[in-house]
Amino acid sequence: MPSTIIKDSRNPEKPSAKVTATFTGDVWMDPIYLGNGCNMNHVMFQPCARTNWHTHENGQLLKVLAGSGWICDKGGEPRRLNVGDIVWCDAGTTHWHGGDDETYMLHLAVSHGKTEWHGPVTDEEYQAKKK
Repeated sequence: MPSTIIKDSRNPEKPSAKVTATFTGDVWMDPIYLGNGCNMNHVMFQPCARTNWHTHENGQLLKVLAGSGWICDKGGEPRRLNVGDIVWCDAGTTHWHGGDDETYMLHLAVSHGKTEWHGPVTDEEYQAKKK
């Protein structure tokens, strides 16, 4: 099977979509590649917007492209993310990620295998990053 060339640009056949079911706040997603057990999306989080708690069957790679934000593993402390940071979330690790209080965050998300969504990150859990 030949390699697939994936252009790092917006796909007009799969336009940006505002997502709400598994996120808190204003979040837009641009699909880049969907298939073969791997999904790639550009995800734009407005300030304070974030994912619900979730896990990935075979892990997830995140690369921050603009702005700043946070990531937190269940039971851990939120950690700051800045432009250029790359995060690997191990398979089965329950976590959330999203924008900072004052800035947006745009990241590339490469998710491997099925994503299992859990409940929302509460305001108290999100604000724990300020401690």
